[in-house]
Amino acid sequence: MSNHFAGDSAVLLGRSLRHIIRSVDTIITTTLTPIAMLLLFTYVFGGAINSGSESYVTYLLPGILLITIASGIAYTAFRLFLDMKGGIFERFQSMPIARSAVLWAHVLTSVIANLISVAVVVLVAFAMGFRTSAGPLAWLAVLGILVLFTLALTWIAVIPGLTAKSADGASAFSYPLVFLPFVSSAFVPTGTMPGPVRAFAEHQPVTSIVNTIRDLFAERPVGSGIWTALAWCVGILVVAYFFANVIYRRKIS
Repeated sequence: MSNHFAGDSAVLLGRSLRHIIRSVDTIITTTLTPIAMLLLFTYVFGGAINSGSESYVTYLLPGILLITIASGIAYTAFRLFLDMKGGIFERFQSMPIARSAVLWAHVLTSVIANLISVAVVVLVAFAMGFRTSAGPLAWLAVLGILVLFTLALTWIAVIPGLTAKSADGASAFSYPLVFLPFVSSAFVPTGTMPGPVRAFAEHQPVTSIVNTIRDLFAERPVGSGIWTALAWCVGILVVAYFFANVIYRRKIS
């Protein structure tokens, strides 16, 4: 096995990125679908929702960014599944490259692709009236949270990518992740929800992450909420990374 992990990962990363560029449907789904949701909820439902003193597009954007990432990581599982079934993993094992570089190439591809989709969604939101008083440090904090969230979901995506029996099964796991923001503070304040739903919404990871990003955009004190959001992201990332690597080692042993 090669010790040049960084170099091997970079080469395989280039391979994965070329696959995305050639896949038009991937670009359309991961970028246009969240934009369509942003337009729909802002211009169709936004007038009926009380988002306080800020515009609804400003209130809505953090949740749409998480949905953008959740929908994008389905393609990580799908591409990983195709590599597994296509025999490319066996071919890589016969070559003098770091075995972990194969997984990390897919993970880094997910981070890059999702951050591009997020940037496009933010630009569209600005065109729709999104405004923020956030300074450079607040933007960096938002970026850091989104990268952590992407890494956490991507390592979750690695697991079905390695274990699924079909291409549909590999990507279907993301559906609950896409719909999780709908039962959170992403679209409406949790105080408007009935008791049991409110309890779930206020104690699931999306709400703490959305609220933290919303406070950072508004330059409001984030308090302990940012630590809750980071704890969710890091906790999910560590658990998913552990199980994904255990499964990967069994697959290639």
